[in-house]
Amino acid sequence: MATLAADLSVPFFNYPKAFAPYEEQMVDAFRDILRRGAFILQKDLADFETNLANYLGAKHVIGVANATDALILAWRAAGLPEGAEVIYPSHTMVASPASVVYAGGIPVPVDCDEIGMMCPDSAERAITSKTKGIMPVQLNGRSCNMDRIREIADRHGLIIVEDSAQGLGSQYKGQFASTFGAAGVFSFYPAKILGGPGDGGAIVTNDDHMAEQIKLMRDHGRNHEGEVVMWGINSRLDNLQAALLDLQFKDYAEIIRRRREIADLYQTRLGDLEQVQLPPAPDHSATPEYFDTFQNYEMQADNRDELRTYLREHRIGTLIQWGGKAVHQFAALGYSGPALPNTERFFQRCIMLPMNMTLTDEEVHYVADHVRSFYGR
Repeated sequence: MATLAADLSVPFFNYPKAFAPYEEQMVDAFRDILRRGAFILQKDLADFETNLANYLGAKHVIGVANATDALILAWRAAGLPEGAEVIYPSHTMVASPASVVYAGGIPVPVDCDEIGMMCPDSAERAITSKTKGIMPVQLNGRSCNMDRIREIADRHGLIIVEDSAQGLGSQYKGQFASTFGAAGVFSFYPAKILGGPGDGGAIVTNDDHMAEQIKLMRDHGRNHEGEVVMWGINSRLDNLQAALLDLQFKDYAEIIRRRREIADLYQTRLGDLEQVQLPPAPDHSATPEYFDTFQNYEMQADNRDELRTYLREHRIGTLIQWGGKAVHQFAALGYSGPALPNTERFFQRCIMLPMNMTLTDEEVHYVADHVRSFYGR
């Protein structure tokens, strides 16, 4: 057994440390906005929306209060018919299908593939005469096989809305997540790669009409003259949040580079263990069409629960997403369809190791040393 590194404490996510590098700039931005009285739908929000749109190569980015609202507004703006079915992967947060419910549709869960992404074959098998939409979820900073999903959607006439809450910067064949369908959304929850000190979200679309509808809906249905022209809600990304996000966004390329470096270090240290299945490595030659940003580092592990206890005993934080259940496994939601075996197996084995910008190489080695120690290597 290898000699373990000196004792450390590696939290799963260190919120105070994550924002420390920007503290002075954020305080300056806060003061500036307060002194200008620029709180709602001001220039700072417009600048952030423009910068994000330019980065993605998209026509429109609309900042909203959170990614769940973003999905609801996207489905409504896309014209999802009342009672229509929307296919989504059960390996996701409950917010994904909840958005369909609140847009008047019926979410239909499907299985994932061996690494946890939406399985296109399972999605196609779930299509019925009522199916009108499909919602790929770009998980952990990786995009789905969007060629297959778009081919299925085109052949069956389905609306694509991407849940890219975890996917900002992820690419498939050089195209960014959230730019493949009618619309896509991002989350700016504090633990996201681009995270603010509170909830926030954005909708991406290249459709001018959809963009105009979303801008109206996020602000009580009011147009630029203040006239109410439709029913809407209050879901505006706060101007202060937008300014703080824009500050961090200037460093996004370096942030992604470092996260991929951490993922590569995990791969080097743990890639030979037979008891774990790691996510695809950053330089994964078998699938060069993917560019992953590693929002999370989620692996599958034998004896997962025992491993998690062992790591906790050595002051290493881990996470099992969404309470350790896929959406279809929450009995109160009333799912009675077929089993989703890949998803169910995934949730028996999945565990997230620390992955964030506060991690040092020494801490990554400390985590890897203890994973190896647990398996007797």
